[in-house]
Amino acid sequence: MRITGLAKLGVLAAAALAWLGTVAPAGAEPPVWRIHKGGAEVILFGSVHLLNPGQPWETPRLMGELAQAQSVWFEIPFDGASRAGAEALVARLGKLPKGKTLTPLLSPVGRARLARVTAALGVPAAALEPLRPWFAEVTLTVTFLQARGATQGAGVEETLAALAPATAQRRAFETPEEQVALLAGAGQAEQVASLEETLRQIEDEPAAFDVLQKAWVDGDVAAIVREGVAPMRRATPGLYRRLVVQRNRRWADRIERLLKTPERAFIVVGVGHLVGPDSVPALLRRRGVAVEGP
Repeated sequence: MRITGLAKLGVLAAAALAWLGTVAPAGAEPPVWRIHKGGAEVILFGSVHLLNPGQPWETPRLMGELAQAQSVWFEIPFDGASRAGAEALVARLGKLPKGKTLTPLLSPVGRARLARVTAALGVPAAALEPLRPWFAEVTLTVTFLQARGATQGAGVEETLAALAPATAQRRAFETPEEQVALLAGAGQAEQVASLEETLRQIEDEPAAFDVLQKAWVDGDVAAIVREGVAPMRRATPGLYRRLVVQRNRRWADRIERLLKTPERAFIVVGVGHLVGPDSVPALLRRRGVAVEGP
């Protein structure tokens, strides 16, 4: 559920990791990457998509860079029409074929965990039965995080979108429909494996989000990779390639094109896309682009 949950919830733009815990020490900040090439400047900021209210993360330097942005990029648009279209698509693609149910798809261990987790979270088990594994996982993850205090609308993207200059163009790497299709198009075996790993982590490692939040606020990239990226790469490598690696490659291509224009761009994507060997900064560096940052 760590990076898997982050990737899926970012894809849906409905919610994401709410990392609760310790306030960062003085001078620490979430990780930021900067690229300067000719007249172009690109800021890469790794976000969490849903945040516990009151969690400090807006540093003066970051806000100053946002204030100078000519364009602000997100994973998907934040307008009402885009959200409505995504919700309709999720409602259609998130359900199993008529006559099929979720529980028979799981292993005996997974079925037992599902029963315990739904009971603990107060989620009617019958409500999940018509759902495909990926949508059941998103539903449980959002419910789990909200039970820990997370609130929709308090995320990094919403905050930055509101604070960005009115003159800055709002742009997006993907459409909501493209992101939902990434999840819905994953193989059933990968979906089941990811759901069962999420159920395990909800039961066995509920404090994992505390560790991840502290790593994010502190800018501890190694810890984010260790606790967030590596588990998904091991547990569901196919899903990792689909949700992380392939998208990172497309985004790196787009950033390279941006660097050929005299533009100051501020880019906000899930932090899981900006850390590790397959990250956007790593891809750009291998292509010869000088990227400042961790």
